[in-house]
Amino acid sequence: MATLDKNMLHEISFTGKLLVALPSLHASCFAKAVIYICNHDASGAMGLIVNNSINELDYPAVLKQFNIPIITELDSRSKMPIHFGGPVDMVKGFVLHTPDYSSGDTFNVGENVSLTSNIQILRDITTGTGPRKRMLALGYAGWGPGQLETEIKQGSWFTVPSSEELIFDENNSNKWKQAASLAGIRDPFMFSREVGHA
Repeated sequence: MATLDKNMLHEISFTGKLLVALPSLHASCFAKAVIYICNHDASGAMGLIVNNSINELDYPAVLKQFNIPIITELDSRSKMPIHFGGPVDMVKGFVLHTPDYSSGDTFNVGENVSLTSNIQILRDITTGTGPRKRMLALGYAGWGPGQLETEIKQGSWFTVPSSEELIFDENNSNKWKQAASLAGIRDPFMFSREVGHA
């Protein structure tokens, strides 16, 4: 009898993909959410919502909270949209950005996206030396071991390939439909709950 080669077994990882909420989540904080999955392994998953701006909070106010001086008037090189990243630990901030910037704790998630949570990135953005594209997320979305896989099977989410243009587009209103279109879905409201079983 042949033995099973353990090297042939591998877990599916959604790291670097977009997680798109299905209409079944309409009554939660994840309604129409598009989440960039920053890490997914056997211990669980962590991601940031990329289409939910916090309009009541502007970037200068965030800089003031962290005692970062604004030396000159902020221009387009030193501004950044602020998002509700998820319901977990909203006092924590994460900067999702293009990989043209790196600091001591920058984590390269995918080919075109990196993640930094060190306050130095805010200082560098303010001086115009930060990444080309970026967004600040307060809080994050998290799942325990096997939880995300279960929710996908139950038809709460589906995944699509990542898109730098979609992630960093400052117009959040169409991101949900744009993400669905990456899977060939024209109208997510008509999408069958069977997606989780594909």
